[in-house]
Amino acid sequence: MADKPTLNKSAMHLVVVTPEATALDTLAKFVALPLFDGEIGIAPLHSPMIGRLGYGEMRITGEDGARKTFYIDGGFVQVADNVVSVLTNRAIAGDKVDAAAAAQQVADAKAMHANSDELFAIRDRQLAQGRAQLLVAERAKQ
Repeated sequence: MADKPTLNKSAMHLVVVTPEATALDTLAKFVALPLFDGEIGIAPLHSPMIGRLGYGEMRITGEDGARKTFYIDGGFVQVADNVVSVLTNRAIAGDKVDAAAAAQQVADAKAMHANSDELFAIRDRQLAQGRAQLLVAERAKQ
C-alpha cells in the first residue's frame, strides 16, 4: 500500500473507491459531492461526517488548482482526519461519460411500464442516473 501523501492545512487526502478498484487517490483543496438530498462542499479540516451519495457530479480542485469532474453513482462519503473517502458503484471521469448511452438510458426508462413499487423504483433510479450522466457530460464539454 502506498504511503499517504503529506497533508497540510490547505489540502486534504481524497480517495475514491469502486468495487473494481481505487478510482482516485490524490490531494485536493476542495471537493463538491452529490448527496442524495442535495450537494456538499468539503474543504481541508472539515468536521467528521458520513453521508449518503446520490447520482451526479463530483467536482475536485486539486492541490495545484487544476479542476476535475467525475460522475458518481451513489454510495457513501466519510470525512475524518482530513481524509475524504468516497465509496461508490461507479466513478467515471467527466470527459469519459458516454452521453449517447445516457440519453438512451433516459429514453428507455421513460418508455418503461411500471406497475409495481419495485418497477417504479427501478425506473426512477435509471432516470436519475441517466440525467445525472447527461449533466456531467454536458458540463465536461464547457
